[in-house]
Amino acid sequence: MAADMRAREGNHSPMKRSLSGSPAFGVLIACALLAAPHQASAQPAGQTPGQAAAGEAPAAPAAPAAPTGLSESVAAVVNDAIISTYDLAQRMRLLIATSGVQPTQENLPQFQREALVSLVDEQLQFQELRRVEREQKIEILADNAEVDEEIADMAQQNNMSREQFLGFLASRGIGVDTLRQQIRASMSWQRWIRGRYGSRLRIGDDQIAATQARFAAEAAKPQYQIGEVLIDASRVGGMQQAMAGAQQLVTQMQQGAPFPAVARQFSALPTAATGGDAGWVSAGEMPPEVEAVLEQMRPGQLSQPIAVRDGVYILYLRDKRAGGSATLVNLKQAAVALPQGASADDEAAARSKLAALKPQIRDCATLEATAAQAQGVVAGDLGEAELDDLAPQFREAAEKLDIGQVSDPIRTAAGMHLIAVCGKRAAGAGAIDKEQVEQRLFSQQLGMIARRYMRDLRNSATIETR
Repeated sequence: MAADMRAREGNHSPMKRSLSGSPAFGVLIACALLAAPHQASAQPAGQTPGQAAAGEAPAAPAAPAAPTGLSESVAAVVNDAIISTYDLAQRMRLLIATSGVQPTQENLPQFQREALVSLVDEQLQFQELRRVEREQKIEILADNAEVDEEIADMAQQNNMSREQFLGFLASRGIGVDTLRQQIRASMSWQRWIRGRYGSRLRIGDDQIAATQARFAAEAAKPQYQIGEVLIDASRVGGMQQAMAGAQQLVTQMQQGAPFPAVARQFSALPTAATGGDAGWVSAGEMPPEVEAVLEQMRPGQLSQPIAVRDGVYILYLRDKRAGGSATLVNLKQAAVALPQGASADDEAAARSKLAALKPQIRDCATLEATAAQAQGVVAGDLGEAELDDLAPQFREAAEKLDIGQVSDPIRTAAGMHLIAVCGKRAAGAGAIDKEQVEQRLFSQQLGMIARRYMRDLRNSATIETR
């Protein structure tokens, strides 16, 4: 029975994500997948490509026939483009083979739903990219050579030759065209998003400084090295579907499915590209519901599904470290030598000279060059030190300054000084430099733009599932 997601002429409505196909179709495709022959029988069931025995080349890949017992028909229509039941079964097999999750009668509906959503999204992406190519007279779609290069890289990452990798897929009934379409869609869409929006994104110095200051302030708190998966509720048909799917994934990972493979195939976060690796995070970086769970977890532990506003999180805690109690600061200075018994006039002249210099110092990188232009001023890098080890005058100023800020003139026994705070962090925590912060903010904003773009394409499309 067809479920028309939007009348061809009429009001727009959000795309319905739940599948309402006939029970007979679900039974047939389940039987076809569960009974599919696995020619590489020497490998344990559910083994991912990277676990294949080194040096054992599977049989040369051949285009598989349609699944046994399942005649090819229409699974969905996306703006008049057809997705066949054969396409759907192929994508389900690819998901199973690359996620390491064992197919069961209980989780096959989740695979079917995820496969269909992925195919629909890819059709929308291809249609949008071809429209842009026609209108702007540019080439965006990845060509065959680029796709072949990506397949070779995937094989290498799994310690296989290209032939072994494709043979692994063929042994599970997966045609190379299924993989090629997924790669072509992903490469082309990322190229378009980055090309259209990447050059327009501007991460300001104030954003970077604020983020660094927040990291510095939170560095004294516990930090967590995590893997993350987010099941996007709007993409899979609502919170109930997202929670059920997340629970099945947790069960499969508890039974041995690798977290990185599951994250690559099912997560809606930008970290999916790196197997869900989010690196070190601290309080304030994750949703409150997630932080509450993290505080109770131990390294090596997998969380249960965590409901958040946009969907359901799954976390894997790789490591945990306590925040440092000592604060480390990286300082530079510009100074005028002045003996302790200098006259009031000399002190006033030195203070005036440094006060005039202060607004000319734009950042730590240019401090020395700027100071060199002022007669009688010497500049240098004081390096990194614990805040408590600094001279009292320097410590008082450094405590109040944010990263990138410069103090007012400070009088010491050695002279008159300006100090600039070039870094600030808790002892024991890894410093995050400006470039790292900028890249993190850039990725977050670009990922948010890409999700909104896809949401708009879905909402304006005519999509029918059968």
